[in-house]
Amino acid sequence: MLFSSIANESPVPAKLKLDRGFQPCPAEPGDEHYPNGIFEFNITRLLAFVDARAERFPIESIAVADIPDYGGSQLNDDTVRAADLSRPVLLAEISPGLYNLIDGHHRIARARREGVASNPGRKIACPVHVAFLTSTLAYESYVEYWNSKLKALQRERARRAPAANPTARHDLPWRIAKR
Repeated sequence: MLFSSIANESPVPAKLKLDRGFQPCPAEPGDEHYPNGIFEFNITRLLAFVDARAERFPIESIAVADIPDYGGSQLNDDTVRAADLSRPVLLAEISPGLYNLIDGHHRIARARREGVASNPGRKIACPVHVAFLTSTLAYESYVEYWNSKLKALQRERARRAPAANPTARHDLPWRIAKR
């Protein structure tokens, strides 16, 4: 589930460099995983990392309406009713400036059902969450995906730059001789 939080004025995120020594995040029995296509994250380990460094990941108010409802009706009804709305959801920057709900689907479904406008949440920017990918293939694919989205963002910003100041004429010489 993606939603945008990047403004045109925000800095362009950094390109990821492929680390050939990448070690996937190991899974232990009982660990919760979140598959997002080929990108599978070890949520249990990521949450432990975030909780141990809570000051780096402040709790924000996340608008429930900003999170698309992809399959909320397919969730277990008892689990949705029991979801703790005071517990922060977790969003990961999957593409530059775009955050995906990777933990808290039952909480968001409950919030929707009860008409709750916002839920506490934490945003995990790239590249922090990359270390919690569960396979080398997922990691390599993610680096390629991120960098392709970064190039697209840079092209879009370059395309929009002249439109930001329509009176600027960059194709004219600095001085025009008086006649």
